[in-house]
Amino acid sequence: MKALQAFAGALAAAFCCAAAAQTKWDMPTPYPATNFHTENIAEFAADVEKATGGKLKITVHSAASLFKAPEIKRAVQGGQAQIGEILVSGYSNEDPIFGIDSVPFLATSYTDAAKLWKASHKALDERFAIQGLIILYSVPWPPQGIYSSKPLASIADMKGLKMRTYNPYTSRIAELVGAQPVTIQVAELAQAFATGAVNANITSGATGYDTKAWEVVKYYYDTQAWLPKNIVFVNKQAYDALDKASQSALLKAAADAEARGWKASEEKNKFYLEQMAKNGMNVAPPPAQLKADFRKVGETMTAEWLANAGADGKAIVEAYRK
Repeated sequence: MKALQAFAGALAAAFCCAAAAQTKWDMPTPYPATNFHTENIAEFAADVEKATGGKLKITVHSAASLFKAPEIKRAVQGGQAQIGEILVSGYSNEDPIFGIDSVPFLATSYTDAAKLWKASHKALDERFAIQGLIILYSVPWPPQGIYSSKPLASIADMKGLKMRTYNPYTSRIAELVGAQPVTIQVAELAQAFATGAVNANITSGATGYDTKAWEVVKYYYDTQAWLPKNIVFVNKQAYDALDKASQSALLKAAADAEARGWKASEEKNKFYLEQMAKNGMNVAPPPAQLKADFRKVGETMTAEWLANAGADGKAIVEAYRK
């Protein structure tokens, strides 16, 4: 009898160990599986599983299928998901430092965006840590341009347009140019253009390509206004529950994903614009007056951002401009 009990105990222990052998994380992301951010994340998840020998498995839920884009950060904070991806500037109402990469014409190239990320990384880490979160890596979107249902020669032509906005900065731009800000998530963007709910938008060529923008809007001006970043981050309690080897594997995979993602973003930017033009969209640099007008908008918004961001914001911009 004792031998039977011992065998049963050993069997139960073995079962428990087997059940605990794999840690499973859910990862909500806002964008479709074919988007370069999501493709990069899928590779990151595969790298983590391989490097940990299957001890940590990350299931990627793309296209806002698990949580809608605005819900992802809170879901990870609350432990409903262990890891997630967000457009960090979407949270600049919480703290202006979250919006540093979306200040128009502050950083307008991949080189400048990398410098700005380096200058702001520490301040962002500190803010995420206060919320029980750890930043793993960032990847920028291609430079932002203007989509419009009509040709634009200056910002005066944008007055009265219904402009899709996705963060406080795009909303402020709409106000400054006299457009009507309309909050639309990327998943509903094509339908919003098709129904006339919006007729202008500032976003990257990647979003235009993903949404087949050429089917509903004909003009794209390559203003290269800023390069907003997505951030992949993890719940600190979930991270702390991993063994040291798994933590190291996760961080290594994250570093690889960051390098790979920045490279992919830059390489694909040209492809996206070529595809939009190939499909009938008028893709062009902004006319001189439109460019000059937007430079003034950028100067106004940089001054506003510095006034709101305080000492940390001033330090970031000074470090970036060195």
